Amino acid sequence: MSSDKPQNASESELPQAVPVRRRRWAPSLVWLIPVVAAVIGGWLAVHAVLSRGPTITISFQNAEGIEAGKTRIKYKDVEIGEVTSVKLSPNRQSILATAQLSKEAADYLAEDSRFWVVRPRISGGGVTGIGTMLSGAYIGMDVGKSAARKSEFTGLETPPIINADLPGHTFFLRADNLGSLNTGSPVYFRRVPVGQVVGYELDAKGGFVRVSVFISAPYDRFVTSNSRFWHASGVDVSLSADGLNVSTQSLAAIALGGIAFETPLADNAGIPLSDRNFILHDAREKALQNPDREMQPFRLRFHQSLRGLSVGAPVDFRGITIGEVTAIGVEYMPERKDFDMTVDIRTYPSRLDTLSRGSRISGKLSPQQLIGNGMRAQLRSGNLLTGQLYVALDFFRDAPPAKLIVRKGMPELPTIPGDLEELQRVLQRIVKKLDAIPFDNIGQQANDSLKSLQQTLDSVKALSDGLNKETVPQASKTLEQLQQTLEATRQTMKADSPLQQDVRSAAQEVKETARSFRALADYLDRHPEALVRGKEAQP
Repeated sequence: MSSDKPQNASESELPQAVPVRRRRWAPSLVWLIPVVAAVIGGWLAVHAVLSRGPTITISFQNAEGIEAGKTRIKYKDVEIGEVTSVKLSPNRQSILATAQLSKEAADYLAEDSRFWVVRPRISGGGVTGIGTMLSGAYIGMDVGKSAARKSEFTGLETPPIINADLPGHTFFLRADNLGSLNTGSPVYFRRVPVGQVVGYELDAKGGFVRVSVFISAPYDRFVTSNSRFWHASGVDVSLSADGLNVSTQSLAAIALGGIAFETPLADNAGIPLSDRNFILHDAREKALQNPDREMQPFRLRFHQSLRGLSVGAPVDFRGITIGEVTAIGVEYMPERKDFDMTVDIRTYPSRLDTLSRGSRISGKLSPQQLIGNGMRAQLRSGNLLTGQLYVALDFFRDAPPAKLIVRKGMPELPTIPGDLEELQRVLQRIVKKLDAIPFDNIGQQANDSLKSLQQTLDSVKALSDGLNKETVPQASKTLEQLQQTLEATRQTMKADSPLQQDVRSAAQEVKETARSFRALADYLDRHPEALVRGKEAQP
């Protein structure tokens, strides 16, 4: 027991372990900085994702002026995006430009929105994109009005003429040909530029050209259902009874072409927006003609050359154009073994009704009646310089009788030879008569006559030479003698010459003798018996 006590005493002197509660770990301020940075980075990442705009793809024919990371996209000169990549399309026919737009531009991606590359361009309408020579090319944008949205677009090769938000209306014109029109050609109303040509395309069958024109507000209200459009390109030169007239819209219309329109009759109601289609005429005179209410086709057969006649040539009735030529053909006639030259025409009888002050002429006379009265078709020369022909309808009272013939469903009007054709026939007859004249014999006789005349002239010359040598001196002497004789006669005929005195004396005696004979005649007249008895003595 004693041995155990000291051991317990030593144990009591040792310190006793006391259990202590473990302290919690406290974060250090050093770790606060990366935590804040991570929070800010996360917030920026979330903000970048939330503020990131849509990504679009635009296809162009080539990548001229487009660079990834440099080319900007602008709308009304405000930057709204940037091109991020440029690559070839899978079919290698175009390039695909991928662009990142701002979030605000998400509403701009309408289905009819348009994109194009803005670079320096020189065209007939002027010079554009000069500012890009220093800043570099960029992609312009025009926001469409469609409610549909899309992210893939086809870029335009040329900038659009008008913006989608420009007030006004687009009208569509149907023309036989484009003429000198082009995109950007001006549109005039009373020679005031009010719009532009914004596009053109061929009909699906190639039958006509469809021209789109945009007329700005407020001028679009002048386009009504009765408006007429015509080509105003170049210079219109016409020669009439008033003299030479030269008309043009402007110098721009001469260089770029143009379109003009006019409303001949007032129509304040305008046109419905669903009907904006018009006809584009070739000239103002044709555009302002009254609309033809009815049309009547005919076929003409000529036995002469149609050189100078073309499709569209006028059909004239005493100076009034009542139709036009629609087709020219040829038809073989087996019974005559010859060809007929066929001309199809289209007439508008209502044009005569318009000039008849209200009376309807076309309804009173039928083609058969007109033919019976002598109406015939004839080719006449419209211009002696160019040789252009036109079809003239007129009455020829001495024309052979004829009837209206309907062949293959087409009525045929009788024809007579033209004035020029008749003149050619007369000239041919004259030429034949001239050919019958023996000009060779006449020439030979004339040659013989000239030889005889030459011999005569030689004889006359020889005689003249002889006269100069012999006869002239003798004639000079004769003239001198004649002069002397005349001088002597003049001296003799003087008043104081002896001959004159003798003549006066003789004349006095003749006078006295005549007086005596007169007295004797008077006495015998009173006393005729004196011839028998003698003169009685006077008491």
